[in-house]
Amino acid sequence: MQTTLRTSRIGARVFRFGKVAMAAALLAGCATVKTPTKGDPFEGFNRTIFTVNDKIDQYALKPVAKGYVWVTPQPVRDSVTNFFSNIGDVYIAANNLLQLRIADGVSDIMRIVMNTVFGVGGLFDVATLARLPKHENDLGLTLGHYGVPPGPYLVLPLFGPSTVRDAVGSIGNYYVNPISYIDPPGLSWALYGLNIVNTRANLLGASDVLEGAALDKYSFVRNAYLQRRQYLLSDNRRRPQELPSYDEEAPLPKYDEDTGAGAAAAPAGAVTGAAGTQGAATKAAPASGAAVASPPQGTQATAPEAASGSAETPPIDLNGGPETTQIPAGQLIPPTHFNFPSFKLR
Repeated sequence: MQTTLRTSRIGARVFRFGKVAMAAALLAGCATVKTPTKGDPFEGFNRTIFTVNDKIDQYALKPVAKGYVWVTPQPVRDSVTNFFSNIGDVYIAANNLLQLRIADGVSDIMRIVMNTVFGVGGLFDVATLARLPKHENDLGLTLGHYGVPPGPYLVLPLFGPSTVRDAVGSIGNYYVNPISYIDPPGLSWALYGLNIVNTRANLLGASDVLEGAALDKYSFVRNAYLQRRQYLLSDNRRRPQELPSYDEEAPLPKYDEDTGAGAAAAPAGAVTGAAGTQGAATKAAPASGAAVASPPQGTQATAPEAASGSAETPPIDLNGGPETTQIPAGQLIPPTHFNFPSFKLR
């Protein structure tokens, strides 16, 4: 209880600091961008809000998150993460059902029941151990699923990157979240504050990488957010019948003994040595790369000369019929354990 009250006070201080910083930014005016990026017509205003949010994070939220990590053991932080993740499955399930993704919605409901009953109120993620996947969905993706355009890019005060569509969807997520209906309201806001601090603590490593890698943090965050949302939206629109099926096995090739007359010849210098094809149409080429044609009936074929010009041993008849395949005797290998002859390259 003391930890919850302390978190509530910290959240209230961060909120007051954010209001003061936001008022100062608005009074200072919004910076203008001469050539705004397509999809970000309010880039000047967004950069101002982004700077304010970054300062709030730098001087208030990030130190609190570091202190939270220092005070709270890792198993406790994992339990807090699982608790809020279990609550988040409620509106994830609702949005999956709104998008008529019945299988995902039922899976989310099963996750909620299993983690709530067997995971001690969601403190332990038992559903993942039971191979029930964790999905990601919200009302903004639901609106996009039914064709609502994203609109211009926006940076919301204290909430970060968004779009007009996602900003409207976040209002719906607030009313679907069960934490919003906890009484008294102070406990509800304390849980919201704890969720924010815990989420920021989980992102400490990612923020350090961002600060070290990005030359323009605003552009990096904007592009990453828009690409992520586009990926989630395209994944939600994908139907099961559009996915490739790997259940049906490809038909095996047929190797008939009578296919030698009509098969096409292999490219020059190539040898096809598939096991089980007596009388295959491909002729084994000598070192010069020329294919050896079958001799007419009743005639004796002469062996092709090698690259050096010397004659080789006469070819050996494999089938003994009128339509036979002749190969040089020097390229015949003794039969394998399948009792079929094979060829070797010179």
